[in-house]
Formats: sequence, structure tokens, C-alpha cells
Amino acid sequence: MHDDSGLDGGTAAAGRDDKGTAGTERAGTAGTDRAGTAGTARAADASAGHDDELAATRREVDAEKSRRARARRRHRRERTAGIVFASVLGVILILGVAGAAWIGIRGALAYGHIADAQRSAANLAGSLTDPAAAAEAVPGLAAETSAARALTSDPIWNAAERLPWIGPQLAATATVIAAVDDVAATALEPLAQAASGFSLDTLRPEGGAFDVAAIASLRDVATTASDSLSAASASVDAIDTTELLPVLAAPVDEVRGLLTEGRTAADALRRTTQLLPLALGADGPRTYLVMFQNNAEWRSLGGIVGAMAMIRTDAGRMDLVDQGSSSDFTRYTDPVLPLSEEILGIFVDKPGVYIQNVTQIPDYTIDGPLAREMWLRETGVSVDGVLSLDPVSLSYLLEATGPITLPTGEQLTSENAVPLLLNEVYARYPDPREQDAFFAATAAVVFQTIADGAADPAALVDALVRSGTERRLFFWSANPDEQAMLDGTTLQGTLPVTDAATTQFGAYLNDGTGSKMDYYMQAAPTVGWCTSNTGEQLATLTVSLTSTAPPDAATSLAPYITGGGSFGVEPGVTRTVAYLYLPEGSELVSSTSSGVGSTPGFGQGSHDGRPVLVWESFLEPGQTTSATIQVRTPMTDALQALVTPTIGGTGMIEAGACPITTTDEG
Repeated sequence: MHDDSGLDGGTAAAGRDDKGTAGTERAGTAGTDRAGTAGTARAADASAGHDDELAATRREVDAEKSRRARARRRHRRERTAGIVFASVLGVILILGVAGAAWIGIRGALAYGHIADAQRSAANLAGSLTDPAAAAEAVPGLAAETSAARALTSDPIWNAAERLPWIGPQLAATATVIAAVDDVAATALEPLAQAASGFSLDTLRPEGGAFDVAAIASLRDVATTASDSLSAASASVDAIDTTELLPVLAAPVDEVRGLLTEGRTAADALRRTTQLLPLALGADGPRTYLVMFQNNAEWRSLGGIVGAMAMIRTDAGRMDLVDQGSSSDFTRYTDPVLPLSEEILGIFVDKPGVYIQNVTQIPDYTIDGPLAREMWLRETGVSVDGVLSLDPVSLSYLLEATGPITLPTGEQLTSENAVPLLLNEVYARYPDPREQDAFFAATAAVVFQTIADGAADPAALVDALVRSGTERRLFFWSANPDEQAMLDGTTLQGTLPVTDAATTQFGAYLNDGTGSKMDYYMQAAPTVGWCTSNTGEQLATLTVSLTSTAPPDAATSLAPYITGGGSFGVEPGVTRTVAYLYLPEGSELVSSTSSGVGSTPGFGQGSHDGRPVLVWESFLEPGQTTSATIQVRTPMTDALQALVTPTIGGTGMIEAGACPITTTDEG
């Protein structure tokens, strides 16, 4: 068994050897195979990993290259854009500088032409008494304005007008130059051409007749000129000067004023060429009543109606056919024409029953018909119109005629007409009938002098224009179409008008003494915008009255001058009744009076939408009184007052500084 076991061991050993050899072989072979295989695998793996790294690196490099390429391309684009922007900006700057230089140069050249035009205009104004010479000057003026317009209307200038700040300056300049050029081309040149064949001597009657055809021949060009100036004035009025530099705003305002004056003058010429030939009887005979208002006894539109005359016109000829005096007229029981309840409430019925009081109503479109009806009742003649003027206007006419010899042998001149007709005559002729005879003789000789052509035509026109401007000359026509030609003119003598551009008061003075003491009265009306204690702007009217009568007026002056106490006022004292018209739509803030002669309180009324305050005063020689009215109303560019045209005053005043030192709370 043991041997079996030994045997078995040997066998086992042998088996081990066999197995070891085989195992070694298998191990070596397997190990070698596995190692080789593993190494090969590892090498393959290493090689694959290396390739991956290379690929990743290449990808990173490629990505970096791509990024850098994109950056380079972006940089190139940005650089290109910057170059383009800089180039465009440079071009803009260059063009801007060039445009500024262009505009500056052309503006300077335009200024030179306008300056030359201004000098031509000054020479033109100095030669208006010679229409032919004026006609020769206009083409040169028009050439200058045309050149200036061409320099300020090119595309560069037009484009620059849209720029901020500088644009409004350039636009205003171009607008003003265009307006002036339009006036030169469409107003002055046609007028000049017409005037070249027209002489002011045409306005001098020959053989007792005016050349109505020659006057009418100017109608068309006067209408064209009026339309042109109206359009030019409107364009300049539309400029907003608040956007302009002061150095430009001032001349714009100056041109605006000149165009307004020109528009007014052209409009007056248009109306004159339409109406005057008709009034002079171009289409048949006409009759007119001429009233002379006496400023020594105030009425709203001037003075009491005294002397009168009736004139007949036919084919340019004027003849004095009748005369009269207020003392010849009846005192009517009832108003000769219906008066509104408002008028009766303010003036009672006096304007409708006394010829002396017709101009107490400050509206000549009512006064003219009243006077016409009274003349009809007294004479049986229905006149075609009513003209009114005062001795101050007569003194202006005497500047055109020169001294006139009166039937008394003395000379009537522009210097002595007012004191002689308004004061001295009453001391010289105590009897009213003798006074009337003197006035009638004076009116007749003045009229005949003008009808005979003795007046200088240019001076005569100036006298009439001055009288109209001062609201001393009024005219009413019974023909509705001809009356309409006067719409908006001072000749109509209408009530104050308030609109978006203008605020107007009315201050109308009337004598309550039954005397001629107003020769010694001084009226000083003023208007202005005043700031209230609350900062509100109030339209303010003040009226100051002063008696300059001699201290012993009661005894030294003729009873006819003092009134002699017949109307309840002691001799030497002057009673004045003032009708103060407030602007339409205004609200009364305060009404005060001061001075020893002022009565307390104000009466109240209303006239065609205008509140009316009635103020009364009694002044002894040397005394002064005043009234102040303040109203709340929208502030306008113009503030005015229509007032009674006194001897030393005028019929309209413009606003100045605030006329008072303190204001009431608004």
C-alpha cells in the first residue's frame, strides 16, 4: 500500500513535472501571448490616445485660428466702419463749414443790397413830391431787393433754416427780405409807373374843377399795391421774434412797423381813388353838409357844432351853395331819428334834438345821419353825406393855402386861426349873430381859396392826412356802398374796438357849462399796463383835467365865454362830463377819482357791449382833477385810447408806462 502510495507519489511527481513543464510552457506562452497582446493593446491604446490629444490640440489650434481670424475680420470691419464714419463726419463738418461760410458770405452780400435799398428808399421818400423822380428811383431799389432775395433763397440757405437755433434767424431774414422784395416788385414798381405820368398838380383844380378821371386812373394800381403790402405785412407779422437774437429782432420789428405804415397808406390811397371821384360828382351831382366843430366847447368827437355849409359837386367842380349856424336850428321835441335805449340812458335825448349836440355820441355813423336829418328839416335838402372838421384842421389847411385875407381885412393864418376862431372872436363880437357872420365869412373864403386851386397839393394832402390821423376829420355817406369803402378808417369815427391784437378804451369829454371855457382846459389822458399787487397785468386809463383860466376869469372873460352862470355853473368854473368807455369784454377792477373838483362816484351805462362810466368834475381856475380806471382783460400787443381831440391834443393815444404808481389788488 505504501509502495502503492510511493508509486503513486512518483507518478504524481512525474505528473507534477509534466504539469510544471506544461504549465511553464503554457504560462510562458500564455504570459508572452498575453503580455504581447496586452502590450500591443496598450500600445494601440496609447497610440489612439496620442492621436486624440493631437486631434484635440489641432482642434484647439484651429479654433484659436478661427477665433483670431474672426477677430481680425471684425477688427477690419470695425476699422473700415470707423474710417467710413470718420470720413462721413469729416465730409459733414467740411460741408457744414462750407455751408456756414456760404451762408455767411451770401448773408453779408444780401445785407449790402438791403443797405443800398434802404438808401434808395430814403431818397425815394424825399422825392415823393415829384412822382416822376420817384418813378426813376424805384427800379434801382427793386434791383437791390431782388438781388438780396436771390442770395437768401438758395437750397443751402433753405436747408439751414431747419436747423435749431440758427434756423429761425435765417428764416426770419429770408422772410423779411422776401416781403420787402415783393413790395418793391408788386407795389412800388406799378405805382411808380403810374406815377411817372401823374403830377400832384392833378390835385389842383383847374377852372374850378378837379380832374376826377386822373384820380380814378390810379385805382387799379392802388388796389394792387394795397394787396401786396397787406400780404407782405402779414408774413412779417407772423415771425416769432421771441426766437430771434436781439440784434435781429429789432430790425424785424422796424420792418414790421414800416410795412404797417405802408399798408395803411396804400389802403388809404385805394379808398381815396375809389371814393373821391364819386364824391366829386364823377357820376352825377352830389350835395354835402360840412359841419365845423368848436373845440372851445367840448363834445365827444371834438366840439359843439357851430357853423355849417352845404357844398355841391359835379364833374369835379365844387360850389358853396348854402351856409347856416346852429343858432338857426330848431330844438326838436323828440329825437329826429330813433335812438337806442342804451344811448338814451347815457346821453338822454340831447344828441337827437339839438344840432349842437349831435357829436356828443362818440360814433359818427350815428351822428352823421342825425345831422343830415336836421338839415333836411331846416332846409328841405337831403344831402348825400356829412363832413365834419374843426378849427385845428382848418389851421393845417392854411399851411397848404398860406395866409388868407378875410372880409374884415385881417389875415387868417395857420398860427392865428385857432385862437382867433375859438376865443378872440367872442371878445370881439359879443352878439352871437355877429359871431355867426364872422364864421360864415371865414368858411366861405377858405373854401373858395381851396376851390380856386391856391393850395399846394402835396401840403393839402398832408393836412387832410394829419387831420384824419388825429381824428379831427369825419365823413359819413348816405350811400351804403360808399360808406362801406370807409370801413375801418378813422373817418368813420366809430366806437373803440378791442380784438386779439388791440385793446381800446374811450375817453370822451363834454362841456356841461354852456360856455367856451374849454379853450382854457387841458386834458391829459394816458393808458398803460400796470402790475397789480398780485402780479396781474391790468389795463389802466387815467384822465387828468386842468383849468388854465385866469384867476379872475369870472370877471375878466366875456359872459359868452364863461357861460354867465346860465346853466347853473358859476362864471369862471368849468364843468366837464366825461364818458369813459371800457374795452369790450373787460371786467372793471377799480375806478377812482382825485382832486378837489371831482364829484364822488361814477355813473354807469352800456353802449354796444362796452361798459361806460360817467365822471363829472367842476374846476376853478388853476385846479386839477383826475380819474383812474383799471380793468381785467387779455393782454394785447397794442393798448390805446380814443379820446376827444382837444386844441393841444389828438384823438388817439398809445400805451406808455403804467400811468399810476400803485395798483389795486387784482
